[in-house]
Amino acid sequence: MTSTARIEQHDVSAEGTGPYAVTTGPDGALWFTMVRSGRIGRLVPGGALTSHQLDPDSGPTIITVGPDGALWFTEYQSHRIGRITTAGEIAEFDLPTAQSGPYGLAAGPDGAMWFTETAANQIGRITPDGQVREFPLPLAGAFPSAIAAGADGALWFTMNMANVIGRIGPDGEVAVHPLPTEAAAPVGIAAGPDGAIWFVEIGAGQIGRIGTDGGIEEYPLPDRAARPHAITTGPDGAMWFTEWGTGRVGSITAGGVIVVHDLPTPGSEPHGIALGPDGALWTALEIGALARIAPLPAGTDG
Repeated sequence: MTSTARIEQHDVSAEGTGPYAVTTGPDGALWFTMVRSGRIGRLVPGGALTSHQLDPDSGPTIITVGPDGALWFTEYQSHRIGRITTAGEIAEFDLPTAQSGPYGLAAGPDGAMWFTETAANQIGRITPDGQVREFPLPLAGAFPSAIAAGADGALWFTMNMANVIGRIGPDGEVAVHPLPTEAAAPVGIAAGPDGAIWFVEIGAGQIGRIGTDGGIEEYPLPDRAARPHAITTGPDGAMWFTEWGTGRVGSITAGGVIVVHDLPTPGSEPHGIALGPDGALWTALEIGALARIAPLPAGTDG
């Protein structure tokens, strides 16, 4: 069988320290969270590895680039939003709601960062200088999880426990879109190159797509027990996702064609995935590594 991806594993921390999410910084490096040791890591592909210590119990989770050129991250366990410059300068911001459990994070079209509060059932907005506003959700116990900016100028987010995809406009108005599959438990979400929003259903073993008009399509994975976790746009125009439960990564085209790939280490627990500065995809493995996935042209022998 011809391979469509070349995969390499790079150890970045002690076993079990939990690289969780990864993103590409404006400095051409990969930045990632180490949720179990409270560190922010930085890796230049093929080069130096460094890290920055937070409160060991802070639980940094999602990390992404902000409109100010810094890296922003959520601290799930210490209930703060963090910011780190490419020079390593760290600032942390307390949230108005105690024990809110911030998790998902995305840069909005309004120059602010938007985030989910899993335990407080709210969406938050924080400006570069740390001013926070919170917006309650209309569904109780929704457990808002990942969030992404859409092509329509709104933020789209998953409501894991409510089985709903949400949309919040810059004015804070929320719309909800229930999923066709019961107990699908959506988690990761990302804008696709087709103008739609793509998401993963960790409970149903499916990939979902929602248009800005609210129309939803679902695509079952070959292994419905795969527990898909995160999703992002790849360099090949497909959406790439992690299968946390099976130790694989996969891709899905706009036409719904799915291909999956085993990672080098069984049980590696892949979480976040992002396009790297080198044009390859990188995924965070909880075992203490990052994996590099380079899609190959069709018919290329990997």
